[in-house]
Amino acid sequence: MAKERIIPIFIPHLGCPHRCVFCNQNSISGEQVPVTPRTAAETLKAGLSKLGGESAQAAFYGGSFTAIPAAEQEAFLQAVQPFLQSGKLTGLRVSTRPDCIDGETLARLRAGGVQTVELGAQSMDGEVLRMSRRGHTAEDTERAAGLVRAAGFRLILQMMTGLPGDSREKALETGRVLAALQPDGVRIYPAVVLRDTALFELWRRGEYEPQSVEAAAELCGELLEIFHEAGIPVIRTGLNPSEDLGGGQAAAGAYHPALGEMARSRFLYQRAKRVLAGVPEGSDAVLGVRREWVSPMIGQKRENIRKLQAEFGLHSLRVRPVFPDGGEIVLLEVAKPF
Repeated sequence: MAKERIIPIFIPHLGCPHRCVFCNQNSISGEQVPVTPRTAAETLKAGLSKLGGESAQAAFYGGSFTAIPAAEQEAFLQAVQPFLQSGKLTGLRVSTRPDCIDGETLARLRAGGVQTVELGAQSMDGEVLRMSRRGHTAEDTERAAGLVRAAGFRLILQMMTGLPGDSREKALETGRVLAALQPDGVRIYPAVVLRDTALFELWRRGEYEPQSVEAAAELCGELLEIFHEAGIPVIRTGLNPSEDLGGGQAAAGAYHPALGEMARSRFLYQRAKRVLAGVPEGSDAVLGVRREWVSPMIGQKRENIRKLQAEFGLHSLRVRPVFPDGGEIVLLEVAKPF
């Protein structure tokens, strides 16, 4: 099944009561002019015209939508109604902070046609949240997630890695805690040092060591395993290459256009190791995987194939697509060469 398109409407800093150390939302969204309900409607018209009748959802991203004054929330939601009522849009989603969710707010979102709420948890470690100047607690995230689910919305949780005070162990624990909240999906964003942010100043003074791309890919691969085992889809790993980070705004940190593919490759490498355990040395082996897993299973420049062949002493290793939808890695063939 084709993935439904999302038309983003970026509302940088609208409603945000805090400026987190990593945040320069104008750099991420590329948005330089104030967003109004009228310009939001124009964005939707332009986005829909490019899709040629393909179904899509609208999304208010960038700022904390539910921290905007209620009257402004209503105005933005009203601007979307004609598109929802005509069937041009199939749904609406908003992103916000965990400490900006309550019953009254969720009722307003429901009346406005919102189906999905994305919460920026970022971390479930108190020290990481404090050092990142998030202004909310892990308990706020747990409370908000419960309210969102109880109100019947789809829940998406966002987490980050490599924040000040973070570590591999803390990030993995954040992944486990978020998985236990049973969201409908997660996004994983390794921290990127953007210019004109507090994080940039910390890095420039030598008070912050950003994650490397390689370290982020390894860690994200472990997080993919946690969420995969919990049956939770990972919607995105790493910032979208289309986001405006190529013009020198990304000064350091784990920004790479293929980061998601690199993380999936490491996740699949570990799963393949378990499948190949016990295969006799010198064998010709064939792994069967989901169709969309073939490329990351092979790895960039066939890295996974080379490593697995060396580790298990295989004569050859091939990968074949066998599951059109879902499915796992399986060992299709094992044979000794003549």
